[in-house]
Amino acid sequence: MVSGANRGIGAALARQFHSDGWVVSLGARNVDQLEASIQGWADQNVSCHSYDALDPASGDAWVQATADLRGRIDGLTNNAGIGHMEGLADLSEEILDEMWAVNVKGPLRLIQEARSLLAASGEGRIINVVSLSGKRVKGTFAPGYAMTKHAFLALHHAVRHATFDDGIRVTAICPGYVETDMTSTFGVDPSIMIQPEDLAETVATIVKLPNTATVAEILMTCEPEVLG
Repeated sequence: MVSGANRGIGAALARQFHSDGWVVSLGARNVDQLEASIQGWADQNVSCHSYDALDPASGDAWVQATADLRGRIDGLTNNAGIGHMEGLADLSEEILDEMWAVNVKGPLRLIQEARSLLAASGEGRIINVVSLSGKRVKGTFAPGYAMTKHAFLALHHAVRHATFDDGIRVTAICPGYVETDMTSTFGVDPSIMIQPEDLAETVATIVKLPNTATVAEILMTCEPEVLG
């Protein structure tokens, strides 16, 4: 399962998993856009589903539909997220609440709903696409976004510990600038950014590792960073 699979990192992950032989269940708010994004490579091993992190019922329905269709769930990739880049003075309750709901509560609900199915496989995998904004705060840039990503990373580690004995291995991917629609307005040269396909290839390697070689976090950057 890959959330936010219709563009950017999510689309690259979906295609990489499929290329590696996974049966993929893709979730996005706009199913028409999602279906259009997979034209040219999708086959019977791809299914598209409505998923809106702001609607708790949609996550439950997506997990259930995937289980009903495929009979099992071996992997969950929490990629869907939103980023409002307002500074401290302009950060409103409404903006923060929306990011909290999508970036933190959305992944939590999917993990809770899919946990028993992931445990049943004995080698379940959860990939949490966080951000380097979950590891550090970059100047005065987007404090609300950083808050929710720090919370997401805390959730990640809580889940990593809670599910270890179930055979589930949980990895956080924390990239810096990735060339996507979201970063196109940041004023950063796109030629220096991480490519979504390179990030997806990294994730594909991690999910193939055995239970005895778990990776807690991967930090990816395209420029020098001060972390901590």
